[in-house]
Parts: sequence; C-alpha cells; structure tokens
Amino acid sequence: MSQTEIATKTNTEALDLEIASATERVRWAHETYGEQLVLTTSFGVQSAVMLHLVTTLIPNIPVIFVDTGYLFPATYTFAAELTERLKLNLKTYIPRQTAAQQEALHGKLWEQGLEGLERYNLINKVEPMNRAVKELGATAWLSGLRRTQSSSRSERKVVESQNKTTKIYPIIDWNDRDVYQYLTENGLPYHPLWDQGYVSVGDWHSTKKLGAGMTEEETRFGGLKRECGLHEVTGGSDFQI
Repeated sequence: MSQTEIATKTNTEALDLEIASATERVRWAHETYGEQLVLTTSFGVQSAVMLHLVTTLIPNIPVIFVDTGYLFPATYTFAAELTERLKLNLKTYIPRQTAAQQEALHGKLWEQGLEGLERYNLINKVEPMNRAVKELGATAWLSGLRRTQSSSRSERKVVESQNKTTKIYPIIDWNDRDVYQYLTENGLPYHPLWDQGYVSVGDWHSTKKLGAGMTEEETRFGGLKRECGLHEVTGGSDFQI
C-alpha cells in the first residue's frame, strides 16, 4: 500500500476509530502499517498498559525506549522487569551527547527556562526518537497518550499526523479507572514511584511528586510545559516526527 493510499485510508476510517475499542485500534494499525509500525514507551507510571495491550496482539513489534541518561534508578529496574516479563523487542536509543558532555557544553538546560527545556528535549528526546523511526523504517507510531493527562492532550484524535509520521493513540479516551482496571485484571504493576506520590515519571531533575493543589501537568518541567517534545511538531523539514 502506498503512502497516499494509507493516508486516504486513515482519513476515511478516523471517525470509526473514534468509537472503536483500544484493541480494535491496535489491530487496525497493524493491518494498515504492518512492519512499518512501532510502539514507544517511557516506562512511566502506567506504561505496562500499552506494553501489554500491544504486544499481546503484536508480539514482536519494535518497542522504542528513549533513554535520556537522566531517568530515576527505579525506572531502569522497572524497564528491565517489564522487558523480561513481556518479552519485549526493545530498541533503546540514547542522545548523541552524554549527560556529562551536555552539562559541560550547555550547563543544566532544564534550569534555563522554557528555551533551555526546548533545547534539552530536542537533544535528549526528539533527535533520538527521530533517529529510531528512520533506522527502523517506521511510518506509524503507537503511543499511550490519554486526553485526561493534560490540557495539551485533551483535544487529540485517535489518529494524527506529525510531520511525516502517523500516530495512533489506542487508549486516548481512557480515564484513570480504565487504566486501573486493566492493570488489575492483567496483574500488571504501576511504576514503583507511584506509591511514593509520583503520578507522572520522566527525568529525575524535572519530575515532582503530586502535591496539594497541584495538577498532573505541574509535576513535570516545573509546570512550564507538559510535553517532552515527542508529541509536538518539531518544525524540522528533515525530521520524520
């Protein structure tokens, strides 16, 4: 199927996908994109849901994990446990510059306001993910975004285009109860830091516990922004995502 045919099929079936189940959405994505489909994970608080849901249907799908080098120790142990348990076809990508190099050259970018965060995300998240998509020959990407997570996600559709890549969000319309029920029914764990008050887990320097009066959005990047760059248009004509 050509890219034009795929795009046309995506557009004509988008409305049906809005009322489809998460399983039906994953099946549709697999039938439409085949080996050009990838799954991403951050091994965050609720990542076990998408990892289990998708790999139950597509066991050998490439699972892209972007490791910034600044993750919590608990994230690495959680990643190892889920990778073994679910037999993930894990593809780990890291930034071209190490953490030490970045701090020597640019300082602590996460402490340099919104502009610094944008640069940090480009180096540590966007470029590695873009490289992964290109090297794996992917044209479509399954992600676990949910509308209830933030204002920046509240209006997203099940299927979106980001630059040259089609993105599918199978659990976009799930709420926290849906997530809890799926994890419980399948005997799956939350991230270990969930029990310590973390409702969203990213890099250790830019993640806070949920405090009184805080929204989930405010626990990431000091409340300056919610997205890490992967789900925003990069503006780079040479970027796939």
